[in-house]
Amino acid sequence: MIQPFIRYYQTHKVRIHRLLAEGGWIAAGQVASVIGALVLVRVLTGYLDPAQYGQLALGLTVAGLVNQVVMGGLINGVSRFYSIAAEKQDLGAYLLATRYLMAYATAVIVAVAFVLVATLYWLGYPQWIGLALAALVFSVLSSYNSVIGGIQNAARQRAVVAVHGGLDAWLKIILAVGAVLWLGAASTAVVIGYACSSLLITISQLYFLHRTIPAQSVSTPERQRWMPQIWAYSLPFSTWGIFTWMQLASDRWALQTFASTSDVGQYAVLFQLGYTPIALITGMAVSFFGPILYQRSGDATNLVRNANVHRLGWRLSQIAVTVTMLSFALTCALHEQLFSILVASNFHKNSYLLPWVVLAGGLFASAQMLALKLMSAMNPSTMTTAKITTALICIPLNLFGAAYAGLQGVVAALVIFSVIYYVWMAMLAKRMAVTACIMT
Repeated sequence: MIQPFIRYYQTHKVRIHRLLAEGGWIAAGQVASVIGALVLVRVLTGYLDPAQYGQLALGLTVAGLVNQVVMGGLINGVSRFYSIAAEKQDLGAYLLATRYLMAYATAVIVAVAFVLVATLYWLGYPQWIGLALAALVFSVLSSYNSVIGGIQNAARQRAVVAVHGGLDAWLKIILAVGAVLWLGAASTAVVIGYACSSLLITISQLYFLHRTIPAQSVSTPERQRWMPQIWAYSLPFSTWGIFTWMQLASDRWALQTFASTSDVGQYAVLFQLGYTPIALITGMAVSFFGPILYQRSGDATNLVRNANVHRLGWRLSQIAVTVTMLSFALTCALHEQLFSILVASNFHKNSYLLPWVVLAGGLFASAQMLALKLMSAMNPSTMTTAKITTALICIPLNLFGAAYAGLQGVVAALVIFSVIYYVWMAMLAKRMAVTACIMT
């Protein structure tokens, strides 16, 4: 019975060893990131009370605006086109186009910063200006880090990506605590620490990128050949990013409006403990299989290659759903014990909501794996309606939930959104798979 497996191993031994090595680095990096994220919550809840933690969560919605709307699309576009540029042996022009696109995006963020500062001053909230500016700087630096990390991941430099991902998580802890001790226990100090961490990681990432892909002399026409393609692919992400950012920020600002800043802090802790870790764990599979799917798809013109990618995407999503259900059951049994270990005592009273946040995070991550199929097929625009509509559904759900049930209502809205989003993405992926089968 084991002879077929032995023959397969002997035939593909080099490839299997390479994939195991890559998977090991990704697993190590994600484990370090997850542990670092959990330790960060435990440390910060010891220094900040729920209201201060709520201010931090509200301030980081500014960073979310940049990541979702301005930089998010470019991160996806740059990552997707690496394998195509490498296949065409045109990485020099590709990297130059990337630098120009990032420069344009940075100019947009500077303009946003001026508008934001003027608006806060005009509305009579000068105390928020420092936090907003720190969040914008952090968002720019973390976006640079994400772009370079995406290129390295696409180049399958797994060790480099894993080390920097794990290092960033722990540097945030050290530098955020250092900033709090230096500047005082305040949300602005924490964000300054985050920004310093991103700056150091970005500098290191640039060093390793130059070692991976040496600088090449490139003419303007060659650079201009890649810029329209990357921008066209990235535009749908930025388009729906406006609405997904509104959805992601609406839960915190709804609680701020209808409940209290302390409730925002309690929700932020639930989100970081329940939503973020399972998204990081399932994201490990996306980091590992994404470049492989992109390479298998190429420029997505080969129907047989596309069909193979669709089958693999479904398997990944099914595994993610299974992990989600197991995590939900585990946190139902252990939520009190987990909170006693992972957060300060003044955040413990809402631990019973943790399993539901885990469920929401897992379903969303499972849907993102289905989205990976659509992105590998060079067709992200098919997700535009789903992304925008589900975000527009979630925003009033957050407002209604916060107004009538407070924190519990916002968690319920998060679960409903994730269910709707997963079902919609599954329908899109199924439709594309059927089309691919018919055409082949």
